[in-house]
Amino acid sequence: MILAAALIVAAAGAGPPPIVERHIPMPAKRKGEMRAYSKRHYGKPRLKLTPKVIVEHIAVAPTAESVINTFAPDHPDPELHELPNVCSHYLISENGKILELVSPRIRCRHTVGLNHVAIGIEHVGYSDGDVLHNRKRLRASLRLTAYLRCTYGIAIRNVIGHSESLSSPYHRERVKRLRTQTHGDWSAKSMRVYRRRLARHACEAAG
Repeated sequence: MILAAALIVAAAGAGPPPIVERHIPMPAKRKGEMRAYSKRHYGKPRLKLTPKVIVEHIAVAPTAESVINTFAPDHPDPELHELPNVCSHYLISENGKILELVSPRIRCRHTVGLNHVAIGIEHVGYSDGDVLHNRKRLRASLRLTAYLRCTYGIAIRNVIGHSESLSSPYHRERVKRLRTQTHGDWSAKSMRVYRRRLARHACEAAG
């Protein structure tokens, strides 16, 4: 992979953090549904993801398994009733393990208006504080986010909480009724704290 501006992770440690693959089923049917979703919402039937944004989420669930069991079946989601089902690229477990659920090379549904450009990171818990005040979860989240943002050349300002989605310069939505749709998790206040911590995990040019 050619890294934007030849960036590598410095303060976050050499190479990626430990990541366990727990890929949810992504057969041809679901990929085709994602292309159709991209056509409806962004204008082109694409599956490939070129990351520009990282969106942090709270799962409102107690365990990694419960989150995976929600994402794995391919049925219309209970909120917007669309296919494919919602998902996220990564999941921070209750014990601070990092799970990859979907390859960051392809799109999945986690944030209306940003699914064409955003990597989604889900966190087990019920509130922002369940991550910010849990050492293992926060450490894992920061290590993963730092690695991803340095790998893809994503500025810290484009690491956002779901609640900040409408303010992203990359937000785009063709369906009128969804243009103001967002969620309340990872408030702006929480994300100011998170981004300050993230800034300690600097990227540097490869020498």
